[in-house]
Amino acid sequence: MIPLRDTQPSYSRPYVTIAIILANITVFFFELSLDDFSRNEFVSVFGVVPARPWIGSFLTHMFLHGGWMHILGNMWFLWIYGDNVEDILGHGKYLLFYLGCGLIAGVVQTMASPGSRIPLVGASGAIAGIMGAYLVKFPHSRILTLFPIIIFFWTAEIPAVWILIYWFVLQFVSGVGQLGDSSGSGGVAWFAHVGGFIAGFVIIRMMRTRERYRHRYDLNW
Repeated sequence: MIPLRDTQPSYSRPYVTIAIILANITVFFFELSLDDFSRNEFVSVFGVVPARPWIGSFLTHMFLHGGWMHILGNMWFLWIYGDNVEDILGHGKYLLFYLGCGLIAGVVQTMASPGSRIPLVGASGAIAGIMGAYLVKFPHSRILTLFPIIIFFWTAEIPAVWILIYWFVLQFVSGVGQLGDSSGSGGVAWFAHVGGFIAGFVIIRMMRTRERYRHRYDLNW
């Protein structure tokens, strides 16, 4: 399943979402400009290494990515879900919310694989927080989703609540299946996704959103 867009309208410009996307792309191209040794060193310094965590890396890791599919997938999900969450929070609170979810995601993954020496990189934990917030605030929105089946493609509008719950369960089950790997060598930081999603789901409930947008919750029911 590949989400293409949501049906929930946004009533303000997602300046922060766009800025985050541009920042990630800029850092990614900087990574590509480095030779292999320098790139590995850069990632090991600014990514979160659970076996020897550096406090600053819990912020910087969410602007690093490991490849084209990694960054394209993350930025696409951020674009789909981020604008509406930014819309209801406002630009400043949205930025703090995004960074906070990313920090929590890094901490959760570190706790889940404390002995791992593989750097944790990527915005997916922070974006998972955005998705958790989207589930709370826009459960009745629909996601236009592409279903590729061998050589055939078809699309359908799926309720956001089902898409997001399915995604979360998949991350959780995959993370539990990786718990026995103390080295964290599985390649995907599942519990960063889980931790970020839960953080977003909980924190958004404690934040005041723009009152004039409350009527939108039932637009697509």
